[in-house]
Amino acid sequence: MKKITNVFLWLLLICTSLRAQERQDLLSFKDRIQPVTEVNFFKTEGYYNWCPSMLKDKNGVFHLFYSRWKKEHTFSGWLTHSEIAHATAKTPLGPWKVVGTVLTGRGKGYWDAITMHNPKIEYFDGKYYLYYISTNFGDKDFTEKDLVETELGSYPHPNWKILRTNQRTGVAVADNLNGPWQRFDKPLIEPSGPIATITVNPAITKGKNGKYYLIVKGDKPNEKRFIRNQAIAISDNPTGPFIIQPKPVIDYLDTEDMSLWYDKKRDYYYGIFHSTQNFIGLVSSPDGINWHKAHDYLLMPKELKMKGGEIQKFDNMERPYVYLEKDEPKVLSLALKKGDDSYLVFIPIK
Repeated sequence: MKKITNVFLWLLLICTSLRAQERQDLLSFKDRIQPVTEVNFFKTEGYYNWCPSMLKDKNGVFHLFYSRWKKEHTFSGWLTHSEIAHATAKTPLGPWKVVGTVLTGRGKGYWDAITMHNPKIEYFDGKYYLYYISTNFGDKDFTEKDLVETELGSYPHPNWKILRTNQRTGVAVADNLNGPWQRFDKPLIEPSGPIATITVNPAITKGKNGKYYLIVKGDKPNEKRFIRNQAIAISDNPTGPFIIQPKPVIDYLDTEDMSLWYDKKRDYYYGIFHSTQNFIGLVSSPDGINWHKAHDYLLMPKELKMKGGEIQKFDNMERPYVYLEKDEPKVLSLALKKGDDSYLVFIPIK
């Protein structure tokens, strides 16, 4: 009887999994992406802006958490001098008013000693969670001069490899959006399974089963070319521990900057990313584990349509983030670089 019961449960699990995978991805919004005006751009004097992420508080105020670093550090300074900043607005399209710096690197002796980058702000069960990446020099001593030399030397500088290799994802927790923020002694997750070397570009959502689904990017294992994979990790708690699943989210092309959400209305998971093949893309999953190209896989080319009909192109168009209301995409935000300027754009979705 026990064997029959076990077989029945096994068949039930298989059927449940198959039903989940048979559900259709019904989200389509690429045809609803609207033109923008200059009002939709967020620029700040003397800074590079990057990595937008936002939420709305109970009073209807919108809070933007983003990366910024001073232009004196060059654009490569994201790895050495980035900080997480906070701005507010009355609408998710802006205009944004800068509140100030939220978090900076904690300095020697901490895993998050150097730079604060890739913020994702989330609200789970009465607390705010700010996911981010940071790095350190390991046991090597360093000075501000070392950091400046590293950013000026960029990728060829020998220190760059150390700082890149030590990049990890972490989280800070607070009861209030204005802090104080509690940080932890260790990173949130280490590379394993379908990713190697680093854990960066965190994106998280709470699934219908109450579990937390975290996507992080890392290097593709056993690959000589410079290609990154996206991996999914699952936990019962927003602060972990997270277990990376063996099946990758994306391993068939080089991608970055995933943002993730669970759509309660459609009972589906979605992840938006930027591809090095010059497009913003979308993947989806019926269960948060098995991912495929979404209905709107090729969401948009890396260009912006202005309200007057002009098409603007950029040197970089990355860090896509979707703001939702009642499970419907309302705003698509992106980080843009043109020449020596980098700033954010907030695109209305009809």
